[in-house]
Amino acid sequence: MQGGRITAVLGPTNTGKTHYAIERMLAHRTGVIGLPLRLLAREVYDRIVAQRGPSVVALVTGEERIVPERTQYWVCTVEAMPTGIGADFLAIDEIQLCGDPERGHVFTDRLLHARGLHETLFLGSETMRGAIAALVPKVQFTKRERFSELTYSGSKKISRMKPRSAIVGFSVENTYAIAELIRRQKGGCAVVMGALSPRTRNAQVAMYQNGDVDYLVATDAIGMGLNLDIDHVAFSATSKFDGRRMRPLFPHELAQIAGRAGRHTTDGTFGVTGEARPLQPEVIEAVENHRFAPLQRLQWRNARLEFGTVDRLIQSLDARPAERDGGEWLTKGREADDARALKVLAEDPAIRDRVTSPKDVQLLWDVCRIPDFRSISEAEHATLLARIFEFLQSGKGVPSDWLARQIERIDRTGGDIDTLSRRLAFIRTWTYVAQRKGWVDDESHWREATRAVEDRLSDALHGALTQRFVDRRTSVLMRRLKQKETLVAEVNDKGEVTVEGEFAGRLEGFRFKQDETGSPDEAKMLARAAYEALAPEFNLRADRFYNAPDTEMDFTEQGGLMWGDTAVGKLVKGPDVLKPTVQAFVDDEAGADVAEKVTRRLQHFIDRKVAALFEPLLAMSRDEELTGLARGFAFRMVESLGIIPREQVAAEVKDLDQDARGSLRKHGVRFGQYTIFMPALLKPAPTRLRLVLASLWSGADEFPESPPPGLVTIPNIDAFDAETYRLSGYRPSGARAIRIDMLERLADLLRTQDSRGGFEANPDMLSITGMTLDQFADLMGGLGYKAEKGERAKVKAADLEKAEEQAGAEALKTEQADEAKAEAGGGEQPAETHPEAEAAAEAGGDMVAADDVASDEVEVFYTFTWAPRPRGNRPPRRDQGQGGKPGGERGERKGGGKPHDGKRDGKGKKGGKPQGARNFEARPPKKDKPVDPDNPFAVLAALKDKK
Repeated sequence: MQGGRITAVLGPTNTGKTHYAIERMLAHRTGVIGLPLRLLAREVYDRIVAQRGPSVVALVTGEERIVPERTQYWVCTVEAMPTGIGADFLAIDEIQLCGDPERGHVFTDRLLHARGLHETLFLGSETMRGAIAALVPKVQFTKRERFSELTYSGSKKISRMKPRSAIVGFSVENTYAIAELIRRQKGGCAVVMGALSPRTRNAQVAMYQNGDVDYLVATDAIGMGLNLDIDHVAFSATSKFDGRRMRPLFPHELAQIAGRAGRHTTDGTFGVTGEARPLQPEVIEAVENHRFAPLQRLQWRNARLEFGTVDRLIQSLDARPAERDGGEWLTKGREADDARALKVLAEDPAIRDRVTSPKDVQLLWDVCRIPDFRSISEAEHATLLARIFEFLQSGKGVPSDWLARQIERIDRTGGDIDTLSRRLAFIRTWTYVAQRKGWVDDESHWREATRAVEDRLSDALHGALTQRFVDRRTSVLMRRLKQKETLVAEVNDKGEVTVEGEFAGRLEGFRFKQDETGSPDEAKMLARAAYEALAPEFNLRADRFYNAPDTEMDFTEQGGLMWGDTAVGKLVKGPDVLKPTVQAFVDDEAGADVAEKVTRRLQHFIDRKVAALFEPLLAMSRDEELTGLARGFAFRMVESLGIIPREQVAAEVKDLDQDARGSLRKHGVRFGQYTIFMPALLKPAPTRLRLVLASLWSGADEFPESPPPGLVTIPNIDAFDAETYRLSGYRPSGARAIRIDMLERLADLLRTQDSRGGFEANPDMLSITGMTLDQFADLMGGLGYKAEKGERAKVKAADLEKAEEQAGAEALKTEQADEAKAEAGGGEQPAETHPEAEAAAEAGGDMVAADDVASDEVEVFYTFTWAPRPRGNRPPRRDQGQGGKPGGERGERKGGGKPHDGKRDGKGKKGGKPQGARNFEARPPKKDKPVDPDNPFAVLAALKDKK
């Protein structure tokens, strides 16, 4: 198509070429413009939509397709440009990409064949003048001069880089490293790379353009028409990987990127930074004056493809340019990804078998043109293409359920930058597939679905980039610091402090915890602005705290004072163990009035807490009716916080008469056998406070934690001394410590036992302690008892019932025989002389065999005897009365009571002796006594003793 005027608008960057092309296109009724990047296409599309509305503007790229019914203007990537639509106007931007090894053949094809009906524009570098003149007949040239000057400024460290600068890298790793460095030193930067989606790129560019950040880190993607307010461009490297090898950048490539510096009439500079070497003088001169060697060869690939067979298609792709095509200017380009994919699939026998017609060859070629967005490997990409071809060749298209599963695996917004970037690359494949007509069932649905996933991933990637490479607060503060402006600070109801809308720290109670900052200057400025905002908040918060109820406050086991979840002070040692003082946590900037008010409220709280939890103890200390020894003992109880081991005050207890003890008991004092204590102070809350108060009084660095509530015993740990267990309400005994009130209950049971002759533990003892028999034996050892372990045959319950039935039957027979004889006048005869009884006794061995009593099952039992440590030459004796230990610990009984004989009269406790105790007292078990298996009565007696 050769009709219409053809113009080549050539010149360096910042000459308004793209702007001119948009103006010319809108001057026509219809038009098409081809752009080198999807990012740039989206930017131009938005500009035209702003002028003409979305109903007449189409956007067509490999992964995006917006085509209204009344489309007049088409904005496309060069590869996606529609051909043959007969538009009045056609333009190709960055036409110098005809020399690009990867994509040059596409631009060359458009240069040779794409035309508008009335006007055609080729926009690009002056280096294309010779090639265009030779290949495009009747072309006219227009040269445009740069609006501003571009000068070289040499090498400069990133730390000294001026604002509104762009640092260019040529790898993702290098770009990220530079961005991280700028974040630490300058507060952050925007990141622009060709792999970003338009949505992510626009969000990043917006941060830079709005002034949220003063620096831009980018790849060479910014050289393709992105118009930004950049004053300086710094190259962190002057070489890049071109897909095959690392090579130096050509002068015209450097100029394309450096030309982004200077917007419209504002001059710009360029230079190097980091490890990049200074540019050579001839390169600098070429960039500054825009003089470069013209392109001698344009990349070319045969556009007249043959689809008869796969082999013929490959041959046509491998064809070289002929003279009639302009062979002296054209060279066969590097084998592109689509051609390599075609050759890989052509070697697959399964694919060859399916390709049986030119239509199949055309379809296979269309599938091979799916870009390898994922960049995993050629084999992986070929496998995916083969799968898609099989779906399409079957005539049903890509199955919706299969496509949905592929998209579902990608539709996740969690992960780091690299993970999100990979997912974006993956979704681009399915976006491309959804854009192809006839490839999916519901095209509009899948286009919207893939676009929605891409948007979500784009937003997540923008957030991840911003979070990693932008410290908004630092950026704002540093900018305000330079401009010497007053900072605006606020504090919300959660105590979060913001300065210029950025989080600066948190008000924790009455102390401001400043967030970490990047520099000392920033930290000082942040603190000053924050405290200005917090001045009224300190007073308001102090008033709320002073009027808050005690239920909103608490103390910690380490002596901290809390208001809700916030630490507002701590306890310190006072003049008395029950009168601790407080230290409030208040910043100096809050003022003396706030500190005094917080301190006074905390002191009120802890005073009331002590008064409530230790009320029995404090009431006893104030009782003026207590006199003499009773009053002295009361002070001992107060000093010990309500718990005293009896052995420590044995003499004082002995001196107390019954009246003195009675007066103390009225206040809840219990004189236990092992401990003198107040049961009300053993509850969890008083115990927790007692440990804190005692630790404060002793000056401990670390306070012990109170045991969990409800435990009868706890482990006896070497790291804790007996005093800690006393304050916790426990007494160590063996491997465990038992709660003192439960120990006294156990002592009550032990007093009923024959501790000299020996006794076994009954179920009540084990129930009180919650221990196994072995654990109980260890506990008793700690209390001064000797435990002898033994084993015996375990009698089954069935044997007991059998023996009882047998004995009952024999007793009935004997009774009936006696009654019969009595009626006959024969008088009574002892049952054991009846022949029937003797016969039954002889038969008893058959009913309850000896093996049933002494079975294979054995049980372990312990026999406990009192075995205290001797005191001098005096033999140990059992305690006689309240306060002594069973089995010999020294005690006393006021009123001259006689020694305990192991029996009770049944008046001290309902029901007399505990169930099962009578056999252990009256007849200590004899382990070696045999049981006569032939006597059912003897067997029954043995079983009952066991039960």
